[in-house]
Amino acid sequence: MAHLLSVQTRITLRKQGNFINPTASTALRTALREYSSDDGTEYLHKSIVPTMHYQKSLPRLPVPKLEDTIRRYLAAQKPLLKEDQYSTTEKLAQSFQNGVGKQLHEELVNQDKNNKHTSYISAPWFDMYLSARDSVVLNFNPFMSFNPDPKPEYNDQLLRATNMVCSAVRFMKTLRAGLLEPEVFHLNPAKSDTDSFKKLIRWVPSSISWFGAYMVNAYPLDMSQYFRLFNSTRIPKPKRDELYTNDKARHLLVMRMGNMYVFDAVDRDGNLVKPAEIHAHMKYILSDTASAPAFPLGVLTSENRDVWAGLRQKLVAAGNAEVLGLVDSALFCLCLDEEVMRDHIHISHNMLHGDGLNRWYDKSFSIILAKDGQAAINFEHSWGDGVAVLRFQNEVFKDSTEKPLVGPGSQPAAVDSASAVRRLEFKLDAALESGIAKAKENFTAAVSKLKIDAVQFMKGGKNQLKKKKLSPDAIAQLSFQMGYLQQYGQTVATYESCSTAAFKHGRTETIRPATVHTKRCVEAFVQQPGKHSVDQLLGLLNECSKYHGQLTKEAAMGQGFDRHLFAMRYLANTKGMALPDIYHDPAYAAINHNILSTSTLTSPAVSLGGFAPVVPDGFGVGYGVHDDWIGCNVSSYPARNVHEFLQCVHKSLEDIFTVIEGKPIS
Repeated sequence: MAHLLSVQTRITLRKQGNFINPTASTALRTALREYSSDDGTEYLHKSIVPTMHYQKSLPRLPVPKLEDTIRRYLAAQKPLLKEDQYSTTEKLAQSFQNGVGKQLHEELVNQDKNNKHTSYISAPWFDMYLSARDSVVLNFNPFMSFNPDPKPEYNDQLLRATNMVCSAVRFMKTLRAGLLEPEVFHLNPAKSDTDSFKKLIRWVPSSISWFGAYMVNAYPLDMSQYFRLFNSTRIPKPKRDELYTNDKARHLLVMRMGNMYVFDAVDRDGNLVKPAEIHAHMKYILSDTASAPAFPLGVLTSENRDVWAGLRQKLVAAGNAEVLGLVDSALFCLCLDEEVMRDHIHISHNMLHGDGLNRWYDKSFSIILAKDGQAAINFEHSWGDGVAVLRFQNEVFKDSTEKPLVGPGSQPAAVDSASAVRRLEFKLDAALESGIAKAKENFTAAVSKLKIDAVQFMKGGKNQLKKKKLSPDAIAQLSFQMGYLQQYGQTVATYESCSTAAFKHGRTETIRPATVHTKRCVEAFVQQPGKHSVDQLLGLLNECSKYHGQLTKEAAMGQGFDRHLFAMRYLANTKGMALPDIYHDPAYAAINHNILSTSTLTSPAVSLGGFAPVVPDGFGVGYGVHDDWIGCNVSSYPARNVHEFLQCVHKSLEDIFTVIEGKPIS
């Protein structure tokens, strides 16, 4: 599996946030940008348009009409419920719409009108993430692995670590100087993605600049999450965590064998430390003969958040405030692993969770580099939905592979790394040592249950589907519905995330891929193939594709039902109201128990992505639809058989493509 599976991360109601809908993946600019000329090593490029030029005039995320939300909610419930269950759910939903829901909706709209600087979902969403007490490992943090450097000799761990750190600092400097190209979805790039348009729009005041872009079919995207990329950490606190950022810090955090090191990657003048010096410091760390600590502190970040909060207070009381401050304020975390990756399954396990000892899962993101130069990003999810991380990954991959600052012939600088690099020492008492040992046990127990498997369908992809006017994402999602029906004989709650970054402080909305159309279609394919002609089956595929396309457009425009219902529930809770009956309905709990949690993305920088299931009896489905093939990277716990599920998905894709080719299913 050399050209592995461009896929990506999804997190749902328990984790509910996340990522980027494939159909809208262009909207999140997965294509890598061209560089403009730069006369030094400080910046990636110098954008004509200032980075945050469009931010002030971005449109606001709409609060959907209550009647639309209830209609969409009931449409999503229909394929999941028996008639009598649906009838109960319909009554509860209509009662909510005409009663307490009306009041909550009006209050939400008024609240939104009084907070025009943000979106109605932003504060509740942060709160949902930061109040969650589950471990961030498996429950929240996803990973995206980098493609290898096209030049094999540059995949050496030391060289790649040095080049990626240099590119990451260049990205940070470009962003903070306002020189990073704004994130824009160009529907007509020949008009809007040109120097002449950029030179014009930069003079349009930022209070109206979005409208100027809109006039030429370009849609600037929200970049409010970007400032949390660097120098940021999630700090455990009792009941609700905090996000901490200190953009004055200049040092990098490096982990190896559970030991933690810091050194400055930015000098006192704010410039990138010479690449040869960074090279020397990396070599020094990789050559350090210090043994792995008996009580590695990093594993504490994998604990239940309240347990970790209590242990952190003990750490501070034991005299570790200064070293913890260095960890929290570091630019980001670089994890240098000792293992060589065996295959894509090993990569997925290592980059998603690893051994728990050589990670600080609370950092906004970590770059992980295995002994053989395999690299990935693992990121903490509360501060953002992956839009900023994907842009960062794309830029770092492009910069470090096309403009590496050190190479196989480079000599590390003759500097005193022993004084420049500090290995952090922690003071631990018996209670802390016991807490670390317990965290290790809990971590091992949790990750030992996770199974990951992958499949590649090589008989067709995006090109063939588009020729038949079928949505590639709709067909991929249909194969999961069909595969699940083959394996378990039912249709279940399914979640696909869609970014709402086209709006100020937008987060995500949910696409609900299990529909009355998919149910009809998968039952025809799986249970009654002989009763339908090829044309009839093609007609069913077309219906699924059209409806999925409509759901995707609605979600991208903030017109789903999940976030609206969530915000009204949150409002009822903050007011101390009795929770309305709609939220006590078993069908509401069931549709939010997402057995199929799915996410996709394709990017030239990303080879593989993954995440754990969001419920114990679920699947975590990462997938990518490429020009001529489709890849899936899927996780499960013991309640489900991931290998069998992927066999069923593969069979479903074979049947779908057989019908697309005009042949009957055998």
